[in-house]
Amino acid sequence: MIAATGLAAAGCGGGSGSSGGAAASASAAADQRLADVCPATVVVQTDWNPEAEHGYLYQLVGKGYTVDTAKKKVTGPLVIGGKDTGVKIEVRTGGPAVGFQSVTSLLYLDKSITLGMVSTDGAVQNSRKQPVTAVVAPLRKNPMMVMWDPKKHPDWKTIADIGKSSGTRVLYNTGQPYADYFVAKGLLQKGQLDSSYDGTPATFVADSQKVAQQGFATAEPYIYEHEVRAFKRPVKYQLIADTGYDVYPQSLSARAADVKDAKSSACLKKLVPVLQQGQAEYAKAPDTANALIVDLVKQYNTGWAYSKGVADFAAKQMVDIGIIADEKGTLGGLDPARVSQAMKTVTPILVKSGKGVAPGLTVDDLMTTQFIDPKIGLSK
Repeated sequence: MIAATGLAAAGCGGGSGSSGGAAASASAAADQRLADVCPATVVVQTDWNPEAEHGYLYQLVGKGYTVDTAKKKVTGPLVIGGKDTGVKIEVRTGGPAVGFQSVTSLLYLDKSITLGMVSTDGAVQNSRKQPVTAVVAPLRKNPMMVMWDPKKHPDWKTIADIGKSSGTRVLYNTGQPYADYFVAKGLLQKGQLDSSYDGTPATFVADSQKVAQQGFATAEPYIYEHEVRAFKRPVKYQLIADTGYDVYPQSLSARAADVKDAKSSACLKKLVPVLQQGQAEYAKAPDTANALIVDLVKQYNTGWAYSKGVADFAAKQMVDIGIIADEKGTLGGLDPARVSQAMKTVTPILVKSGKGVAPGLTVDDLMTTQFIDPKIGLSK
């Protein structure tokens, strides 16, 4: 995610701290004890700075954790329901902390990483040289959106409405396949696309009459109404997923070979349900994890701004609009039909742009449900 509030002066430093997290008062149930099958430290590589979309991971970080401000990672007992699973969890920061390297590349550069956050389109894009398989989808829906100023455009309801206004530029981050999708589907005109978006609000605030902008439904609606002093009013938006570009965002994925490896799969069989349960816990009681997220952002000091207000808004918003939701009755579930449709949507776009899509790529290459516990759900 790119901050809408702009970049603060970045800094870095070594050091560690400990506090917070859920107290591990006892050992977890037998089916949640991971020491016999998983590495002593389960390492998860995120795709950005700490944020509420990653809340389930920080929900699993128990008391006595340490913070490495130089390497931008937090390590602590992996707990579920406040009980110790017998291993540690290490949550590593992505984005600027790793020079904006893709999570797929990091998975292949560092084999100590157990799982990494990879969206469906990212997995397709890197399938030729860095194949990964999604094992659980903590977020059912992508919070990415295109937003506009309803004060200036009260008649706009969808992204297609923006496309009818040829004088409107749509700011987005370069390299986003959904931009080409919008043009191919006739939602936007090619001349409207402006890939110069750098995460700051200046352009949108200065001319929201002629500018729409990429954002996240979990952040910018709060930020622009409460934190951008020069704006201070609501925005309207449409989720990109609701236009038909419906990929699983930030699915936790393993190197494809690891899914077929007996030792790795034994760990995933017990670990994935713990991750599902962690998301269920976070959705119902996010305060402790959010406090850790906000504190880590301050300690890491990468230039990413993230307030308690944004974190609290995001946690509620994700449940309210179905970002965190059951997939066919299962929290974290993956639907093969949905992945198949996503492949059909993104593959032609990626091939046309010269990306390394593996020939003969199948749904089974991109996802598996073998580790998911179908009994875990928000409504259960």
